[in-house]
Amino acid sequence: MYWFRRLFRKQQTERQLDSELRFHLEQRAAELADAGVAPEDARRCARIEFGGMEGVKEECRESRRVHLIETLLQDVRYGVRMMRRSPGFTTVAIITLGLGIGANTAIFSVVNGVLLSPLPYPHPEQLVALDESKPNFQFGSISYPNFVDWRDQNHTFSAMAIVRGTGFGLTGAGDPEQVSGLLVSSQLFDMLGVKPVIGRTFKTGEDAIGAAPIVLIHAGLWQRKYGSSRDILGQSMTLDGKSYTIVGVIPVNFGLDQGLGKVDVYMPIGQWGNPFLKLRTAGLGIHGIGRLKPGVSVVEARADMERLTKSLTAAYPEEDKGIGASLLPLRDKIVGRVHVLLVVLLTAVGFVLLIACVNVANLLLARSTARTREFAVRIALGASKSRLVRQLLTESTLLALGGGALGLALAAWTQGVLVRTLPDALPRVKEIQLDVHVLIFTLLVSLFSGIVFGLAPALRTSRPAALAVGNRQSANRMSHRTQSAFVVVEIALSLVLLAGAGLMIRSLVRLWNTDPGFDAHNILTFGISLPPSMMKAPPPAIRAALRQLDDRIASIPGVQAVAPSWGAFPLQTDDEAVFWMQGQPKPKSPNDMNWALSYVVGNDYLKIMRTPLLRGRFFDASDDERSPHVAVVDEAFAAKFFPGQDPLGKLINLYDNSGNNGSPLVQIIGVVKHVKQWSLDKDGEELQPQMYRPFMQLPDAAITLTPSGIGMVVRSQGDPDALFDSIRRVMRRDNGEEVLYGPRSMEAMITQSLAARRYAMFLLGGFAALALMLAAIGIYGVVSYVVGRRTQEIGIRMALGARRVDVLRLVLRQSVWLIAMGVGAGLAAALALTQLMTSLVFGVSASDPLTYFCVTALLTGVALLACSVPARRAMRVDPMNALRCE
Repeated sequence: MYWFRRLFRKQQTERQLDSELRFHLEQRAAELADAGVAPEDARRCARIEFGGMEGVKEECRESRRVHLIETLLQDVRYGVRMMRRSPGFTTVAIITLGLGIGANTAIFSVVNGVLLSPLPYPHPEQLVALDESKPNFQFGSISYPNFVDWRDQNHTFSAMAIVRGTGFGLTGAGDPEQVSGLLVSSQLFDMLGVKPVIGRTFKTGEDAIGAAPIVLIHAGLWQRKYGSSRDILGQSMTLDGKSYTIVGVIPVNFGLDQGLGKVDVYMPIGQWGNPFLKLRTAGLGIHGIGRLKPGVSVVEARADMERLTKSLTAAYPEEDKGIGASLLPLRDKIVGRVHVLLVVLLTAVGFVLLIACVNVANLLLARSTARTREFAVRIALGASKSRLVRQLLTESTLLALGGGALGLALAAWTQGVLVRTLPDALPRVKEIQLDVHVLIFTLLVSLFSGIVFGLAPALRTSRPAALAVGNRQSANRMSHRTQSAFVVVEIALSLVLLAGAGLMIRSLVRLWNTDPGFDAHNILTFGISLPPSMMKAPPPAIRAALRQLDDRIASIPGVQAVAPSWGAFPLQTDDEAVFWMQGQPKPKSPNDMNWALSYVVGNDYLKIMRTPLLRGRFFDASDDERSPHVAVVDEAFAAKFFPGQDPLGKLINLYDNSGNNGSPLVQIIGVVKHVKQWSLDKDGEELQPQMYRPFMQLPDAAITLTPSGIGMVVRSQGDPDALFDSIRRVMRRDNGEEVLYGPRSMEAMITQSLAARRYAMFLLGGFAALALMLAAIGIYGVVSYVVGRRTQEIGIRMALGARRVDVLRLVLRQSVWLIAMGVGAGLAAALALTQLMTSLVFGVSASDPLTYFCVTALLTGVALLACSVPARRAMRVDPMNALRCE
């Protein structure tokens, strides 16, 4: 610890060093005097042999371990004094860096929360998302019988569970309301390590069909409906007219974050009561989660599941033909396509920081030129070049740390706004926070920035040409070349950001102008659950109630048309149907049959959606449960299955899972335009055929499921959101047990489907605008510096007869070369880097010529404008004053 004591006893150490050096100097002088040299000459010769006393002291200090810490502290103190001496420069540099570092910190907090933070479960790397791969879907839903076999016969999973989102009508606990529910298998909570607030979770076997009716409730519902009473355990809860016993409360912070949203109740899937649950061919929107055994990889699990699905295909050749298993790490399934989006944003904001660093580097270069005499004097006094570089890097690091502190404050201030404006489609939003990882990232980015923008000025300043007091012109030329190179880099990086933002803007415009196949204006969608008394009513009574429901809603002022819907909410829900052509042999397996998206709708659905009818007719009141089965198909269906033929009157055999109606023969009575079902940016969706069927022709087994929740589509005369309140008031007045829920306008659905793209466009546009502003400032600064240094030259030119326009042309000609080089480099970089955005653009190529022309013109115009200000100032130089300049 001797070096530590010496660090804090510097004066004493310096006195000892001074005393020791004087002793050696006197000893050498004495030796020379003893050798016959005169005393005065002996002391002079000893001093010559020793060299400069301060240089010798510096060498002695460098030989001590404590020297590095001492000089670092000296550099820090001197750097702080320099910052205080130039408050304007310091403020500009810190604000510039703060904007760049703050933007990086904010975006990294999103990347950290969404992509990097582990899932909030024990050993999250073992969790895998499970789906059925089918002939038409790689990630299809799992049939319950297949899941049971997967769970019992696999060799690589320690646990396996399934989930399925749904809704229930809650009665008997205040006003009736619709609550969100999750159907789960019994192992889910134990597998994810979820401990209940009170009570217990599900036990093995409680998810079997026919088991005792029990339910778990979420802590939010527990507090809202039951006042967090611990006496809730063992009490009954009425859902869809059926009584369930509450056995536990799930903590408020639990959520699967798989697009399921808020969940109020959790029910064993065997309690669902869906008659199709027992069918091996029915997926029913069920998806799985598995936990791998320790040491088992996803590749090994895929091989095991391939073995298992092949054995099930052999055991059930009709039901499981072509059925496999798709496995993805759960994190990858949750994050999905947003991974590419966040990487692009992080890259873009990194470019903004580089541009900010280049700007500050230019400022440091300009200031270092003014400090040339100071550096030369320090070298003459014994300072080494490495010592000088270290001092300048210390100053730049202090500026970067100040910018980092400002950036962190800006990120903390804007994080709430950032999170609130994030699109709902972005997963794991609740994980976004300024945690220790974000703080470490900010510190590292600050240190990296300090080195990046401080290294070039430090190395240039330490060169002999830059330190020669009498060689200022050479130093100025070196500084000008370096600054010009920085400007080229700024322009190139700005062009890359502008190109990315331009592509996102063009894509969003194309998407907004894409025809979805329907008119989204003034369309309202919502769900409604019938009174509990209808849950066990016979099919004829349910159909009669649905007809009355249509009539009641249609009579409400402001309603133009209304129709029930099953799987017919574009961009929100979907369903599918399988069939084979009349006259062809029935395929042995449903997976060998033809496939189409299936919409089960009311008679006025086409009137509501305003989807163009191309041929034939749509449904009317005569197409009911007693009439022959009919269907309307879209143009893609007609082109795929009846190429070159008229599909009207053609017959198809519709496969019926329930087995009650066998395989009904369906006649095609109309052809409509294709509808964008999944999203507006699915270029290949036109290949997916679509089929419409009358709601009243649903099989009895399916119609009995509708009282628990049925979708309604309404076309309104005015604001659809305002209409919902009127509908709810009328429905409550007529029957207080009916529950309306989930109102959404079709325009809101389209807006939400584009939310991620719109968010990325705004951020990229903001980053590009900031980069453009910084680049313009950088160009302005360099041109102003050049004009200032060439004032005498310009004065001489004007004194010799040069016109002002000649001076303007001189300054702009050099500026145009910088702009041209920057634009050229930027175009090459943009053409390469924007290929990363291929999955994010729609309707345009990643190398779209119009986009590149527009952003190049914009950047060139702004750069020329930034150059014109100092160029015009050069035109106003007074030759007499310029000639007096040194």
